[in-house]
Parts: sequence; C-alpha cells; structure tokens
Amino acid sequence: MTLDELFALHTKAELLPMFSNTPVHPGMRKSEMLHALRPLCEESRPYIGWNPQVPHPAWRVMLGELCERLRLMFFGNLHQQWSEFVLADLGIFKYEAVPFDAASRAFQTRADVDGYLVLHACRQALDEGADVDSLLRQVVSCTSGNAWLEQRRAKLLWRIGQACERTQDWTRAEQAYALSNYPGARHRRMRVYERTGRLAEAMALAQAAQTTPESDEEVQRVARMLPRIRRGLGQAGFPSVRPVPAIAQARIEVELELPSTPTSVEHALRTHWHTDTAPVFYVENALINALFGLLCWPAIFQPLPGAFFHPFQSGPADLGAPDFVQRRTDTFEVCLASLDDGTYRDLITQRFADKQGTQSPFVFWGVLTEPLLALALDCFPAAHLKLLFQRLLRDVRVNRTGFPDLVRFWPAERRYELVEVKGPGDRLQDNQLRWLQYCAEHGIPTRVCHVRWRSSEALERAA
Repeated sequence: MTLDELFALHTKAELLPMFSNTPVHPGMRKSEMLHALRPLCEESRPYIGWNPQVPHPAWRVMLGELCERLRLMFFGNLHQQWSEFVLADLGIFKYEAVPFDAASRAFQTRADVDGYLVLHACRQALDEGADVDSLLRQVVSCTSGNAWLEQRRAKLLWRIGQACERTQDWTRAEQAYALSNYPGARHRRMRVYERTGRLAEAMALAQAAQTTPESDEEVQRVARMLPRIRRGLGQAGFPSVRPVPAIAQARIEVELELPSTPTSVEHALRTHWHTDTAPVFYVENALINALFGLLCWPAIFQPLPGAFFHPFQSGPADLGAPDFVQRRTDTFEVCLASLDDGTYRDLITQRFADKQGTQSPFVFWGVLTEPLLALALDCFPAAHLKLLFQRLLRDVRVNRTGFPDLVRFWPAERRYELVEVKGPGDRLQDNQLRWLQYCAEHGIPTRVCHVRWRSSEALERAA
C-alpha cells in the first residue's frame, strides 16, 4: 500500500510511532505529516513494512464498486445503508408495506444504473470544484429514457448553472439552465439575461412565464423582476410591486419581556398567549402537513411504477416529480371528497392510531399528539382544510413549507388562528408570503405577529 493509503487507515496518534525516526512531530497536523513524508516514502510497501509492531496484514476490499452498485440497485439511491435492515428489525424505524413488482424497480436496465452512477460522480465532482465545462459535457450526454433519471439530470444541470453564476460564467450558466427543465431553471435563466444586459430576451421569457407559470413561486419571482426589466427597456407606466394589502392588514405587534433564559421568539410568544381555554401550539409546517398526510395516506403510498421499489421507503421516490399529483389524481380526489361528506374526521383519527410511528414524508409523529389532533379536527372547518390541501397539491415540493409558526385554538368557539411570528429585524420569506396571501384571499384566519422586547436594554441583550 502507498503512504496515502496508510494515512487513510490510521489516526495521527497511531501514525506517530510508525515514523518516530523521521522529521514529523506531535505538533504537526496529520495533513502536514503526510506532506512532509511523501518525498521520503514514495514506494509502496506491505502493511507490515509500514507498521512492523503489528504483525497482522491489512485487507483491501476489492469488491467495493460492486457492493456499491448492488446497494444502489436495491435502494435506488446511495444515501441509504444496509443498516436499514437492522433498524427495521429492531423496530426503530417502521415503514408502510407497499406491494411492488419488477415493474416498480428503480432501474430497468444496466444503462440506467450506469447513468445514475455517472450523474452521482458528476455531482460529487461539482461539489469538489471540478472543471465545469467538462462536467457540463458529461451531463448533457448522459440522457436516459428513464423519467426518474432525467429528473435527476435536470436538477444537476440546474446546480451546474448555479455554480457558473457564482463564478460569473454567464455563457455556461445560460446553457445549463436552457437544457434543464428543473423547477426554477427558467427564472434563473431570466436572471442571467438580466445580469448580462440581454433585457429583451429576459422580457420574452418573463412574459412566457406569466402566460404559463410553472408554479406560484415563479409567478412571485417574475412579478418582482418585471419592473426592473421594464425600466431597463425604457418602458414607463408600469407600477412597482407593492405589499399586498391583505397581508398588511394581518399584521399585529406584541411587546414582551425578554425571557430570563434563552428561548426562541416563537416559544416566548406561545408561552405569553397560552391558556387552558385558549391553547397555543408551536407547529410551523408540521400540523397541516400531518393532517394532509393522514387523510391522503392511500394516495401518497399508492403502489405505482417507479414510486416504491424496496421495503425501507418513508415515501414515494417521485414525491418531487412534476407529475406526482397527476399520476394520483383520482385517489387524491377520493381523499379530499371525505372533507365534503364529513367522513374525514373518522379517517384521520383511525389512521393516526393505525399508522402510529410509521415513516411518512408528511406526518411528524413527535409533534402531532392526540390532544393537538383532537383540537385541530374540532376547530378547523372542513372547508378550510380543503383549501389548504388543494394549495399544497398545486406544488407539493415547494408548498410543504412556509406555514405559519403557531396555531391558536378557542375550543369553546370551535375556531382557530394561524400566526407567523417575527422577531426584531426578521422579515417574511417568499414561501411564507405566498401562504399568507393565499390564506388572506380565502378567508383562512391568519396573522403576522411582530414581537418587540420591552426595553432598549433588552433589545441590546437580545441582539
């Protein structure tokens, strides 16, 4: 083995005795030791030649690549490990049992596996700062008839575009975004055109996005970009984007004493408001997602080709795909119909009991307690739940986040309120703005609470 391989096997403390008669010393870092020893130890040696105090051989794994390929073929990814078998057997993780057959496999051909490995290697190389031009050529040529792999390729092209933007390589950034259909790639290409002064082309893309937007996120971003492009083109008479009145009207301010022990502003406000007759919970994205996940469990875990291909999946592999909802439209409609006929309460309650602890991309079991579930089902009108779930389904990948931080209940009145909490200097994020606007337009009770600490001295301490 080489010196580099030896260093990869041992800690600094283990290496020092092996090189006691060399210039290395305990004050050096391991990387400095390796650098100092390379000119002195250029030849490869058996392990005992490096470490004669330990008369045992070192074994080299020669099947590593094959084992990685088999792991990829089983899991459909390289982030899950064989320990999943043990964790499931011990009951630490519990998974939904979904039937699948050969048609459900992640890979149907050897070329699919090879293509995945190429994309994975390109992604690693991108993170390590490899030459972008070479990577772009590899990814462009790595096309596949597998829709799932094409989605991964589109995302990698989008990441390459971002890397090119950071180095102001606008030509390659434009090329990467133009070749990618990953959500957001069109908007990034508009930004490249804007940064390089190609405003007419940016305007053409923005108008196309307005006509056929890919998501609410794109609508929001294009609306923010258009006034700048129009000013750059000398087009007058278009108003700038202003705060939406409905959101502005939802603003309230609360002044609190600075907590004696460090705590988040959300927890401080929750403690301030909470009473037995008007309980408050810090739920953020957990509550609405969990109610949706329990009601729509049959759709989420529907056994479709390419969705489930091994028994250790917390959710469908195509969850982020553009056609995720479209492939399950009929099942989702059946689930949402229960909100109209009143059966949703029993369905959600029964699934909460039956599926307890089962992995899900929507249900956060540590947050969703039985008392919280009962309050939500008592106080959320079915019509409001349907509106929330319908927007979630418009773009599951993006709309799973951005929900307000707190939920307040008034059980005696069977009503609730969602509250986004902002501390001093904090401001609303884009996905939060989109949810707040939607709630305001549809009569879902929502507020934005800006918390101020009681004194200037407290403000300084909080900062």
